[in-house]
Amino acid sequence: IAHKYLVEKHLSPQDETEFKEQLYRIWFELYARRGSSRPDSSGFEHVFVGETRGGRTVIGFHNWIQLYLQEKLGHIDYKGYSVTANSPQPDEYKHILALQFSWKNGIKPKGSIFIGVSPEFEFALYTLCFLTSPNERVKVQFSFYDVEIVCHHYNQKHIGTTYPVLLRYRNPQ
Repeated sequence: IAHKYLVEKHLSPQDETEFKEQLYRIWFELYARRGSSRPDSSGFEHVFVGETRGGRTVIGFHNWIQLYLQEKLGHIDYKGYSVTANSPQPDEYKHILALQFSWKNGIKPKGSIFIGVSPEFEFALYTLCFLTSPNERVKVQFSFYDVEIVCHHYNQKHIGTTYPVLLRYRNPQ
């Protein structure tokens, strides 16, 4: 569905092989992140796996499945979640969480992730934001909440980071 939309907007090639090459460049091609002299990072690693900077700060790491797996292995020290006045407690309707944790001897002082969505959903959503709105915050409306997708490029060719920010929660009752 995302590919079809991007082709209609003339942002991606119609040929499926060329589209896969485009996705590879955006998500998996290595580049040198700030403070590194060699290509050692990718958008996928940053967003879906997580990285550390200087061994003391966790950067990226915006995927709930990775959070779950690392916590299950005992590698995450979960510090808590952030709430707003409109969203006082997590419940079965909330699928975005702002949180703090430590991982690999580093601290993630503030981060946000979708909870319970598929990696395919995130991959498609973030790719759409990257290609349609370069370096802009994209407002997206879901059934119970308004979200802003932050998406920063790296050298205008790669995803540097991308993650959701909850703007407003609408109570389902």
